[in-house]
Amino acid sequence: MSLSKPVLPQNDNVAHALAGAGGGVLSMALTYPLITLSTRAQVESKRAETAFLAAVRNIIAREGVSGLYSGLSSALFGISVTNFVYYYWYEWTRAFFEAAAAKAGRASKKLTAVESMIAGAIAGSATVILTNPIWVVNTRMTARKNTSAESGEEKEVLPGGGGAAPAKKERKPSTIGTLLSLLRTEGPTALFAGVVPALVLVINPILQYTLFEQMKNAVEKRRRVTPTVAFFLGALGKLFATSVTYPYITVKSQMHVAKAGDKKEGVFEAISRVIREEGYSGLYKGIGPKVTQSVLTAAFLFAFKDVLYEYSVRLRHSVAKKGIAA
Repeated sequence: MSLSKPVLPQNDNVAHALAGAGGGVLSMALTYPLITLSTRAQVESKRAETAFLAAVRNIIAREGVSGLYSGLSSALFGISVTNFVYYYWYEWTRAFFEAAAAKAGRASKKLTAVESMIAGAIAGSATVILTNPIWVVNTRMTARKNTSAESGEEKEVLPGGGGAAPAKKERKPSTIGTLLSLLRTEGPTALFAGVVPALVLVINPILQYTLFEQMKNAVEKRRRVTPTVAFFLGALGKLFATSVTYPYITVKSQMHVAKAGDKKEGVFEAISRVIREEGYSGLYKGIGPKVTQSVLTAAFLFAFKDVLYEYSVRLRHSVAKKGIAA
């Protein structure tokens, strides 16, 4: 008696979430030095601005090559949680819209542009609220605003900036140490600093994934979307989204490193201050490494995610076959 192959749901939101988390970790690890350079450029004062190569040399001279990876552990944890939450809710919402399309008798179950935007908004909002504390800690570690042990005075340590390198390399704070220090000195509310611009920045993945989905749908009419094709589609989507939303990214980074005693600013107040003090170019500090990093990370993410998802589907087919055979 022959048994039919079990039908595995291709729109498995858990499998997509795990694949997205894995792809995010791999792509983040490959591009993290660019995040360090971009974040430090966003939060440093205008007088400390340094050219790209000079910033790299200063960081290495002050902290060694490991300085380019400050906060990597919290970033990898953050991106894994962020991508898991995002893809879980995005695929859940996609499944809902596809089921509704099938029930309504629509010819194509593919998401429309509006449905893609709604799915992105739901997934993005859930992700921001759940993961903002992780990124506050990561930004603090990356920007490295420390207190001098000798004087007790706050000392802004932005190794990408100018100034002579000290003879002794500084100890890097741990993720847990940074978190505990933040809670002790500023309280739990500091973990949600910048959450408003972060919610505004939900438009970034909305733009990115909507453009990606629509381009992917167009390509699928002509050929199979391979990991290489997904790489370039992901790069194009992220390039557009990051270029449009970068001023908010700058403001969010500055809010993440603001101390408890600093004057609290709203999003528009912060934007006005940056324009007043540094001109419109101040809103785009560090955009070079940030766009490069964002585009490469998104491109690798989509490529890795497709491979990991296909692998997980094959693995589940194999496990199901063994279960039937037993």
